[in-house]
Amino acid sequence: MTIALGMALYFMVWWLVLFAVLPFGVVTQDESADVVPGTPGSAPSRFNWRKIFLINTVVATVAFAVVWTALEKNWLGTTPPVEDAPAVLRGSPSNPS
Repeated sequence: MTIALGMALYFMVWWLVLFAVLPFGVVTQDESADVVPGTPGSAPSRFNWRKIFLINTVVATVAFAVVWTALEKNWLGTTPPVEDAPAVLRGSPSNPS
């Protein structure tokens, strides 16, 4: 895996995990009995973005490590076997006829 592909994959995993982590520990304004006029009661009363981003980064790093390992070890079967590759790609000389 190239560095650019790894960075792009981590970026995608980070954003996907963010949407899963956002609702962790949210206390709504209705639950805290402190509804600000003009906002819905389901809005968060306090949003701790540093905590959410830290949790998200840790979870995304673990998920990325699993995905990277699966790709490198070919657990998903995305790389064809060497026997199926053309002779030029296998490194063996072709047989000119």
